[in-house]
Amino acid sequence: MRLDEVMPGVPAGAGAGEIEVTDLAYDNRAVEPGTLFFCVPGFTRDGHDYGADAAAGGAVALVVQRPVNAGVPEVLVESVRAAMGPAAARFHGDPTAHLQVAGVTGTNGKTTTAFLIRELLEAGGRQTGLLGTVKSVIGGEERAVERTTPEGIDLQRTFREMLDGGDVACAMEVSSHALELHRTDGIHFAVAIFTNLTQDHLDFHPTMEDYFNAKRRLFTTSRPRIAVVNVDDPYGGRLAAELDEPVTFALDREAVYRAENVQIGLQGCQFTVRTPEAEIEVSSPLRGRFNVYNILGSLAAARAMGVSLDTAAAAVETAGQVPGRFEPVEEGQDFAVLVDYAHTPDSLENVLRAARALTDARVHVVFGCGGDRDRGKRPLMGAIAARLADHVIVTSDNPRSEDPEAIIEEILTGTGPGVRSDPDRRAAIAEAISGADRGDVVVIAGKGHEQGQEFAGGRKIPFDDVTVARDALRSAALSR
Repeated sequence: MRLDEVMPGVPAGAGAGEIEVTDLAYDNRAVEPGTLFFCVPGFTRDGHDYGADAAAGGAVALVVQRPVNAGVPEVLVESVRAAMGPAAARFHGDPTAHLQVAGVTGTNGKTTTAFLIRELLEAGGRQTGLLGTVKSVIGGEERAVERTTPEGIDLQRTFREMLDGGDVACAMEVSSHALELHRTDGIHFAVAIFTNLTQDHLDFHPTMEDYFNAKRRLFTTSRPRIAVVNVDDPYGGRLAAELDEPVTFALDREAVYRAENVQIGLQGCQFTVRTPEAEIEVSSPLRGRFNVYNILGSLAAARAMGVSLDTAAAAVETAGQVPGRFEPVEEGQDFAVLVDYAHTPDSLENVLRAARALTDARVHVVFGCGGDRDRGKRPLMGAIAARLADHVIVTSDNPRSEDPEAIIEEILTGTGPGVRSDPDRRAAIAEAISGADRGDVVVIAGKGHEQGQEFAGGRKIPFDDVTVARDALRSAALSR
């Protein structure tokens, strides 16, 4: 494709219309002859400093915010990040003009909602891709994930691979970072879903209002064909009031899709959904009130994308467990062990309330907070755990560059007497499990599906909460 087709209307010097672009890159190490290189200003490195290296590696032109003078044509733009997604869409033939994309945003529930939407669309006979925190599925092939929402160049390349692999739709998580950093620019969203908004990522967004404004971009800037919004959430209510004819869902308020007669137990949940077409009975193996919201949003999105109500409701009944999302660990014990990704005050509260609803016995919780992230939520999460659980052990999550003991001390400022702490996460999990009795519920929160624990200097050791819990259950069984 010619440079003036990838970047139409932007002058790039003499002969721009004769320059052939064969690939796009924002990392100079990925440059090959024929590449158009985007000099992206980052948080620790500036792509402009690597423009000369990119040119030496075969880049035929650079997209810049300031002149680099690397000896190849330079396309000057106001924002390289904002230019990257739309340029990648043009380069790959605008794949989301032909691929139905459902984008899910919010603080909690994105992963489960995206998984559910994919299963409901597939039940309706549509091969569907998935882009998310836990895994990606492209043309029916599972792939590992590096970040929740990839950079614009990677996204558009992936959408093209989905189409080429037979996918006709895609369910994807959309992070606030991606929206703020323009990674999703150039995507045509068929449906956008808003789950909720609670405190998180305030190390990146200065205030909750900034955080909300980033999420709002999916609905106001991306302009999806249909918006699906949780109006029980205060920010969702604000968003819905700004939109034209949103499809709303709720448990406690009037909405287009409303759940009633909700029953929740260890085997899952059952409820009635009132929709514009009919009332339907829904049963799901997913536990917890928060999952009722995820199911409602998924049903509304699938219906908006053309799946029949009966087909979608039937698919919910067999939708599988999402790794690390209220995931049970079973080794024949007479108490429940649940692993969850809850790492925000609201998600921890939701998970502990859900655990409390499952038992008349005790609730135990093991959790920590990540290092180099929003410190303000640490005492809040400590207070929530102390209030809602009978037995609390505060431990390490991903301490990263921070002292694990210092993080724990900040969490403990929100708790009271009787709260235990141990920076060794494996030992903390073993202690909680060994202290559980018949009918209790043990919640291991914070890391969910993650397969490693991050320490100072970028050191990462293998660690899987499910595997560690399973080992602890087996050891406890042997010692009894």
